[in-house]
Amino acid sequence: MEFKHYSVLLTETIKELNIKPDGIYVDGTLGGGGHAFEVCKRLTGGHFYGIDQDDAAIAAAGEKLSVFGDKVTILRNNYCNAKVALQEMGVNGVDGIVLDLGVSSYQLDTEERGFSYRYDAALDMRMDRRQSLTARDIVNNYSEMELFRVIRDYGEDSFAKNIAKHIVRARADKPIETTFELNEIIKAAIPAKFRQNSHPSKQTFQAIRIECNRELEVLRNSLDDLIDLLNPGGRFCIITFHSLEDRIVKAAFKKNENPCTCPPEFPVCVCGKASKGKVITRKPILPSEEELEENSRSKSAKLRVFEKH
Repeated sequence: MEFKHYSVLLTETIKELNIKPDGIYVDGTLGGGGHAFEVCKRLTGGHFYGIDQDDAAIAAAGEKLSVFGDKVTILRNNYCNAKVALQEMGVNGVDGIVLDLGVSSYQLDTEERGFSYRYDAALDMRMDRRQSLTARDIVNNYSEMELFRVIRDYGEDSFAKNIAKHIVRARADKPIETTFELNEIIKAAIPAKFRQNSHPSKQTFQAIRIECNRELEVLRNSLDDLIDLLNPGGRFCIITFHSLEDRIVKAAFKKNENPCTCPPEFPVCVCGKASKGKVITRKPILPSEEELEENSRSKSAKLRVFEKH
């Protein structure tokens, strides 16, 4: 299957990056290379580093960006290792960073990857297929309490307790192997009147995917490092797709803009924590009406931007 991924908020992201033709830019979630292509088009003497943990994304983006020759370096890695990986290559500062979080259209639409509740496939959901933990392991090996925590915290599903109970009950007979088996279990755990508006599995699948790939943990642990990697005037553009990610980004940007921990009644700052930059987007940038018509998956996307001092 061809690697298809609609680049969400593409025009807005490129505009906010403030690209300098001789700058160094990083895309930590390379995907199909849509954002990357537009960045590379604007570089003359600069360099682009693309990072992704998905082998299919690396292959697709490598092909797409090959027209830019040695202006591009592609690394198969997780963006949480970007600072160290770049420093090992002698890069200590960059002029812009892009993160387009969440799952790609390609990953969702490739049946055998097991990301989607729409296709019957083995429960996998790994963004990096080199890792051993799969969605199947989570569903079959986590305790009822752990499943409840994952579905409640990452899926924000009000029926988390009941879904966890039904999963544990079902796997007592035989292991849960496929997405459709899991669909049926979730459906049985949610009263019919609450299944009208959207697919009953949507939130649970999101929760298991986030847990499998440690998505929020990686995000939380990476943001300060990535901000430190920026050169003065460098910009960090992050596209999120749900409130859990957006809250983490918003809080990290705010803390890096104003890290002072002194009590408000202190006349001057004595904690010595200096601001690293400023938040450019007081409110997140949302997709245009045209984009929403073109790509319904953009609906929940939010772009936030931080600029280094």
